[in-house]
Amino acid sequence: MSNVTASGHHAPIRPERDTFLADENPFEAMMARFDDAAQRLKLEPGLYKVLRSPEKQIIVSVPILRDNGEVEVYTGYRVLYNTARGPAKGGIRFDMGVTLDEVKALAAWMTWKCAVVNIPFGGSKGGVICDPSTMSNAELERMTRRYASAIIETLGPDSDVPAPDVNTNERMMAWIMDTYSMHKRHTVTAVVTGKPIEMGGSLGRREATGRGCMLVTREALKKMGRPLKGTRVAVQGFGNVGSISALLMEREGMTVVAVSDKEGGIYNPKGLNVPDVIQHLQARKTLKTYPNVEIITNEQLLALDCDVLVPAALENVITQENASRIKAKIICEGANGPTSAHADKILAEKGILVIPDILANAGGVTVSYFEWVQDRGGYFWDEETVNQRLEKIMVTSFQEVAAMADRHSVTMRIAAYMVAIDRVAKVHRLRGMYA
Repeated sequence: MSNVTASGHHAPIRPERDTFLADENPFEAMMARFDDAAQRLKLEPGLYKVLRSPEKQIIVSVPILRDNGEVEVYTGYRVLYNTARGPAKGGIRFDMGVTLDEVKALAAWMTWKCAVVNIPFGGSKGGVICDPSTMSNAELERMTRRYASAIIETLGPDSDVPAPDVNTNERMMAWIMDTYSMHKRHTVTAVVTGKPIEMGGSLGRREATGRGCMLVTREALKKMGRPLKGTRVAVQGFGNVGSISALLMEREGMTVVAVSDKEGGIYNPKGLNVPDVIQHLQARKTLKTYPNVEIITNEQLLALDCDVLVPAALENVITQENASRIKAKIICEGANGPTSAHADKILAEKGILVIPDILANAGGVTVSYFEWVQDRGGYFWDEETVNQRLEKIMVTSFQEVAAMADRHSVTMRIAAYMVAIDRVAKVHRLRGMYA
């Protein structure tokens, strides 16, 4: 791999030491792919520097009064990575694992994700270091509102539009919308997406990420000349994205043979009844008590004999340690960053088609864009219209990435980055540099 230096020459970018770091550091993992794509696009040195640097990194203190009368101070972040193509777009997460590097990586991912599906947004991300499971509803509201007011100068329908992410939900988006609106002295529904329907949320938003996964998997099977019927699917992570992906894939004629949550999974080579599994999980809060199946670990699920693997849970679950054991022909990345940079090389050597996260799970941000459009226009679409427009964007985007992959003989991941970076770079060239 090489990189364009300031003198315009191609020079090696990262020694092996940094390849190791790419597996450990989420920003470096993202940038390892960025560097490869930028070098193949022959990106100018100046533009390379611009696109490799976040525009704005905000660190705020978030003091709140706990229910017991004590004051606690949390640390919050908001990173705007790039806004050349439009307002920044990206979720907010509440988690003890939040770091500035993670938020920066996710903001960059959002930049490329919005560009790869060609919606007019840039990328951002935010987070607060906290354990929401230890907080009451009132404490969560106070923290959400205080965090929103701390970053309010960057927020706005034309500047930065948050959404739910890890441990945040539509209720918290309602609090952010209300906080922002109170400061502006009028209701501003378009400041966040992922809101309740009653407050300007979009129909089809909850299912959008899973629906996008199903649509690109369908296109990948078509590209490989494989029938939908009888295609065996294993889904790691049975939350919103994983469960809806499994449900919609089953409706398309695929056979879901395994699903899992954080405690482990269930496997039936003849196929599971996905609606029944969802109902069981809602009632019992665990998959382990589901009848007439084989109980498996998450690691065993990744190595199952199946056609399609959907990692829809955590980052870095497919690594150099287990990549060689994967038997699936297609990996559809429902989660952000489930495959390490080392694992990418192994999967490519095995001929596995990986539909990368910035394409595979972009259905969510696409329908968030639809929500923003509907809020700004004050006119709302029915669910059929939302789903039709989502399908058109996801299918077109898959075809554009596949064409780029074929043209340059690269993986779908590098092709997706090439499509995205090229679009962002073109806008930078057209806008020029303000000085």
